[in-house]
Amino acid sequence: MSEIKESEIERYVEDIKYGSITLIVQDGKVIQIDKTEKIRIKN
Repeated sequence: MSEIKESEIERYVEDIKYGSITLIVQDGKVIQIDKTEKIRIKN
């Protein structure tokens, strides 16, 4: 897997309105990104 750049992580943060992003780190390197997005439904 290629090295994750900060700009890629920033892009994930900017693209999500509600939710969470989890970085999985192994040996000091990000090996996985989990993104959970919530969709708010207005009544």
